[in-house]
Amino acid sequence: QVQLVESGGGLVQAGGSLRLSCAASGSIFSINAMGWYRQAPGKQRELVAAITSGGSTNYADSVKGRFTISRDNAKNTVYLQMNSLKPEDTTVYYCNVIGWLVAGISFDSWGQGTQVTVSS
Repeated sequence: QVQLVESGGGLVQAGGSLRLSCAASGSIFSINAMGWYRQAPGKQRELVAAITSGGSTNYADSVKGRFTISRDNAKNTVYLQMNSLKPEDTTVYYCNVIGWLVAGISFDSWGQGTQVTVSS
């Protein structure tokens, strides 16, 4: 009932920048939290950054000062601006959105993932 479409991944040299986008659509009444996670092969999925409906943000220590999360509530879209990228940032990034459907049911949805590759 909720679809997430991610975009913006790709290949960039170390020190470069990328901007990820994730647009949510469907029978959405409200969105509480939106976030970005990443998962390297053989490792657990980890939080990169999250933002609440009120605009409060939370970042993994490894990306503080380099990544910025933001959201456009009118478009149900969350962004992740990634600057000063490092080879260790290479992995698949997933969007996560938590909220309520029009029917009064909560949802916790994931995007399909977008690959970010940083070359040294």
